[in-house]
Amino acid sequence: MRATGRFPTLLKFIAVLGLAAATAGCAKKPPPPPPPQIGVAEPLKATIVDWDDYDGQFIAVDSVDIRPRVSGYLLRVGFKDGDMVRKGQVLFVIDPRPYQAALEQAKGVEAHDQALLINAQQQLDRGRTLVGAHAISQQQFEILEATQRQAAADLETAKGNVTTQALNVEWTQVTAPLAGRVSDRRIAPGNLVTQDTTVLTNITSIDPIWFEFTGPESLYLKHQRQAPGRARVSSLGPATPVVIQLQDEPAYSWRGRMDFVDNQIDPNSGAIRQRAVIENPNDFLTPGMFGHLRLPGSAPYTALLIPDAAITSDLNQRVVMLVGPGNVLHEKAITLGPIYRGLRVVRTGLAPGDLVVVDQINRAKPGLKISPRRSPISPGPEVSVAPGPGYTAPVPAAATTSTDVPTTQ
Repeated sequence: MRATGRFPTLLKFIAVLGLAAATAGCAKKPPPPPPPQIGVAEPLKATIVDWDDYDGQFIAVDSVDIRPRVSGYLLRVGFKDGDMVRKGQVLFVIDPRPYQAALEQAKGVEAHDQALLINAQQQLDRGRTLVGAHAISQQQFEILEATQRQAAADLETAKGNVTTQALNVEWTQVTAPLAGRVSDRRIAPGNLVTQDTTVLTNITSIDPIWFEFTGPESLYLKHQRQAPGRARVSSLGPATPVVIQLQDEPAYSWRGRMDFVDNQIDPNSGAIRQRAVIENPNDFLTPGMFGHLRLPGSAPYTALLIPDAAITSDLNQRVVMLVGPGNVLHEKAITLGPIYRGLRVVRTGLAPGDLVVVDQINRAKPGLKISPRRSPISPGPEVSVAPGPGYTAPVPAAATTSTDVPTTQ
C-alpha cells in the first residue's frame, strides 16, 4: 500500500518536469532563414542596328528554254545532264547535211547571178558609147540599164539566200546562250526536232543569283520615311546590305545587297515585290531554295540588352524583377525590342545601372529580400554586314521598328 501511494507522486513529478521542458523550448525561437541567393546583372549596353525580316526564295537571274532554230534529226548531245556549261558551248547537233547542200546551191545561184551582172554591166558600158554616137536608140540604152539593175538586184537576192543558208548550217549546232547549270536533255538523238517548237533542255544562271521576297506596305513606308530627303534609293536602293539564312543554317551566312524594288504595291495582298542579288561563286545556291532575309531597318543606336529568360508576363505587359533598396525585389514593366546577338533589346523601362534578376526567375517575387549574386550577361556572336558603296543609313530620328513585325539578329 505504501508503494502504491508513492507511484502517483512520481508520475506527477515527471509530468511537472515535462511541462517545464516544453515551456523552455517554446521560449527559444528558431533563427530566420538567410535571404536566397539569386543571380542579377546590369543590362548590357551596345550600339546596334534594327533589322527587318522577310521570307523569300532564290531565283535565277537568267533562265532560258533551249529550242532549235532549224528543224531536223538530232545527231548528238554535247553535255551531261546537270552539267555546268559555258556560254557558246555546243549542246546539241542537228544533221547539217540538208542545210549544207542548200548552202552550196545558194552559192551556185550567187555565182550565176554574179556572171549575169558582169555581162549586163559590160553591155551597158558599150551601150553608153553607142548611144553617144547615135548608133543605138535611147530606148535600147534604157533597156540595157534596166537589165543591169535587174542583174544587180538578183545578185543581192542570191547573196541574201547564201547568208540565210549559212545561218541554217550554223544553227544546226545548238549552243548555250549563257553560262550556268543545264537541266537534263528532253529528247534523245535520232528524234526529229521542230524549229522554234521542241524544248531540248533548260539553262539557268547560277552566279550571281537573285533572292526575291515581298514586304508589307508598313515596312515599305517605314523605309521611305527613314531615307534622307525621302529618297528611296537610300534605304531600299542597290547599296543596301542584306543577310540571308538558309533553312538548315543556325546563322545568317550569306551576304548580298538590294537589287530591285517594284514600282507598285499589289492591291490584293498589300505587299510590294523586292529583290536582292547574292554572289554564288561555289554554285551552292540553287534557284528554288527558300531562305530568311534581313535588311537594315534603322540607323545605329545605343540599346540595353537582357536575356529573354529574365522577362515574364503580367497581364498584357512584359515585366522584369529589379533589385531595390535593401535588396528587396520589385516588378518593372518594360517595352521590348528585337533580338540582338541572342539578347533582347529593351526600349523603355530600364536604366543602365539597374540590377535585373537573370537567374532563378521562378523564385523571384515582389517584396522578397534576396542576397544578390552577380551573373554577367554574355552576348552571342555578332553579325557584321558591310554596306555597298553609296549606301546611306536612315536618319536616327526616324529609325523605328514596327512592333507587329519583330526583327532579330
